[in-house]
Amino acid sequence: MTDKIYNVLFVCTHNSARSIMAEGLLNNAGGRRFKAYSAGSHPAGTVNPLALHTLSKMRIPAEGYRSKDWSEYGRPGAPEMDFVFTVCDNAAGEVCPVWPGQPMTAHWGVSDPSVVQGSDEEKERAFWDTAVILKRRIDLMLALPMASLDRLAIQREIKDIGTR
Repeated sequence: MTDKIYNVLFVCTHNSARSIMAEGLLNNAGGRRFKAYSAGSHPAGTVNPLALHTLSKMRIPAEGYRSKDWSEYGRPGAPEMDFVFTVCDNAAGEVCPVWPGQPMTAHWGVSDPSVVQGSDEEKERAFWDTAVILKRRIDLMLALPMASLDRLAIQREIKDIGTR
């Protein structure tokens, strides 16, 4: 058994909703095996309050999150990532920075709940649905036997998870 802590970066364009929720979900479920971060290619500068509300409803701490640029994780001294997941289609289509350490990457795109129009209840439901999809994917990743899979097998599995 390994004591390795895997660093995971969730990337979205604005780093205000999906990537923030994924960060919180993985940090909550990953125990001491995973440490999650999030960033955006064009950060909004603020976190969507409904993302924080959704985390809170899931009994996940909703404090300490901030919308930040992905360049923070390419600088000297930044944590070296083992995995980088794009969670929105726009970020997946952009030219990403070169991540130190050559992390495994996959696209786990989910719909943007912050663009949903309608009642407060409909908006909250969109955030909840997005969080549930992300949680399911994170749970599938956490179930992978990392220590017994080679890099190519892990890469194949994480890409497949993005289609579920």
